[in-house]
Amino acid sequence: MAEKKVAAAKQKIRITLKAFDHVVIDKAVKMIIDTAERSGAIVAGPIPLPTKIKKWTVNKSTFVYKNARDQYEMRIHKRLIDLHETTPTTIDALSSLSLPAGVDIEIKML
Repeated sequence: MAEKKVAAAKQKIRITLKAFDHVVIDKAVKMIIDTAERSGAIVAGPIPLPTKIKKWTVNKSTFVYKNARDQYEMRIHKRLIDLHETTPTTIDALSSLSLPAGVDIEIKML
């Protein structure tokens, strides 16, 4: 019985990061992995997920000159990190971590 309680106390955490700049997201991933490894968690990742590309085409003129257009695109880079055998110290360390601006983080407990 005591072994099951110990195994249940170890949690799995899935962290998904999104950013427009790949350099910023790589810095954030490195900070998260270093913090998790110092606290004793087992790290799986970072796994690069497919980059989502949104494209827009806009007319330069309002009425005439239909052939004159501008094209814009926005790239959303994503990374996935799985943490196994996490402890409360891992969760505390990750919650107090300050990530660079422009990084969206989503944390799920599995």
